[in-house]
Amino acid sequence: MTHPTVIRRVHGYRPRLLDLFCCQGGAAKGYADAGFDVTGVDIAPQPRYPYRFVQSEAIAFVLEHGAEFDFIHASPPCQHDSDCQRIRGNAHPDLIAPTRAALEATGRPWVIENVRGAVPKLREPVMLCGPMFALATYRHRYFETGGGFHLPQPGHPAHLVPQAKMGRPVPEGHYGQFVGNFSGVSLARSVLGVAWMNRDGIRECIPPAYTQHIGHAALELLFTGRLGVAA
Repeated sequence: MTHPTVIRRVHGYRPRLLDLFCCQGGAAKGYADAGFDVTGVDIAPQPRYPYRFVQSEAIAFVLEHGAEFDFIHASPPCQHDSDCQRIRGNAHPDLIAPTRAALEATGRPWVIENVRGAVPKLREPVMLCGPMFALATYRHRYFETGGGFHLPQPGHPAHLVPQAKMGRPVPEGHYGQFVGNFSGVSLARSVLGVAWMNRDGIRECIPPAYTQHIGHAALELLFTGRLGVAA
């Protein structure tokens, strides 16, 4: 079984994190805030990505370079499993299984993130939700962990605030969905904590608060070896 390497705490040292399928960098921001040195990889140019960026096919990159990083996050495209894309009849590749196989080959601790529709393909995923982090959106995201890393499931607050309808302005006293051709980019940037993103990035982004939470748990593992080490 995989045992993560324990990293000695050195003042100013930031462990290296690989952010696969990075898009505009919602996940990256949270990991950077937690204390990682982040490198993003995406097959498409990402001029808004706020950290070091490599344009490359993600699975090929992690197979070649993944072992050079201390922790790996992967968000394979969610369109294959999103309700919206199925309604439209659009076809997209299913990359969860090949991504997992590539991550397991690195010997590093990792996370795979995806949407609700992908849950049957994920192994014991942890669900994160906006109100867990005082965000005014529900935006459920699911995280499978591996490589010796384990993330406890936080308590899930009841959904007591009504949610605006998809694509509609957010009424006072409602939470926004911020998906599809939504209105209110400025509000979405503020709620999600992604001030640099445009509408395209916001639609699919992981709120940085989610990955900051994951990043803190990952650093605990990397610096002490105590959290989630496989026997």
